[in-house]
Amino acid sequence: MLHWLLLLLLLLCLLDTAPEQRWDEVLKHYNRTELRRALRLVMSSLVPEWVIPIISTIGPELDEFFPYPYSAELRGVCKAIGISIGEGILLNFVYEATAFCTSIVAQDTKGNIYHGRNLDYSFGESLRKLIVELQFEANGQIIYTGTTAVGYLGLWTGQRPNKFTISGNERDKGHWWRNAIAAFWKRSSPVSWLIRDTLLEAENFEAAKWKLAKSPIIADVYYILGGVNPNEGVVITRNRDGPVDIWPLMTVIKQWYRVETNYDHWTTPPPSCDRRTPAIKALNATGQDKINLDTLFHVSRNGKPFYSFIYFIL
Repeated sequence: MLHWLLLLLLLLCLLDTAPEQRWDEVLKHYNRTELRRALRLVMSSLVPEWVIPIISTIGPELDEFFPYPYSAELRGVCKAIGISIGEGILLNFVYEATAFCTSIVAQDTKGNIYHGRNLDYSFGESLRKLIVELQFEANGQIIYTGTTAVGYLGLWTGQRPNKFTISGNERDKGHWWRNAIAAFWKRSSPVSWLIRDTLLEAENFEAAKWKLAKSPIIADVYYILGGVNPNEGVVITRNRDGPVDIWPLMTVIKQWYRVETNYDHWTTPPPSCDRRTPAIKALNATGQDKINLDTLFHVSRNGKPFYSFIYFIL
């Protein structure tokens, strides 16, 4: 059994609506002037000025650089919000720049899987008001749910009901905007779009694991995956081309949890940003027989947040 608790505003995104209008239902809940101001504040805090004109040249040839339906969704979102295509492109990469995350997947003694994560950003107050939980539906059925920021097409956290959950953590390997510019020419997927594609297409934990592990992406990342059966939990360390490491739960040898922050699990995190050690200590103190939604919540908040806390989800 998989446990997943929503703590955010829940809005609807209809996958059987034309991509250009798919986000209109979400955007109608926001004042466009305030939304533009918040989005531009987030973008200006992270994007070097010289990057903007380079990205803006992509706008007229959006479909050449981004796969359908994301190109159409991006065009529709930019039109609805009142920002340029160049700004929309930047916003869909800027959130991938400095996300400090802690993801935990754990199994209790009865074989239940728990998956929790929190997210910290340096511009927390600006972004917090934009965080929303989306329910993606088609033909009246819930296909998947996920957490994102308004104006951002990808997902860093999501679940396919009764099948699996995914969270993504940044793996810092170079300037994000250099990765993004280089990736345009390779036509690779942004890491958060691959989460969304996996939620839509994968039918089970194993299919999701290998799609996340092998699909080309624009930048390094950690994918944390939880399933519905015992031992269905894994941390996938990725580079652009494929897996660097696959680190599964192994309860037979008492390895009943995995903790991933923003550093390779086989290395030592810097003391200034060590959220791993407090989480591990809290998990060990809790014990496998006591792990549940409540205790995992306290474990995840026991970690040492580096920036402004944005959201926590189980």
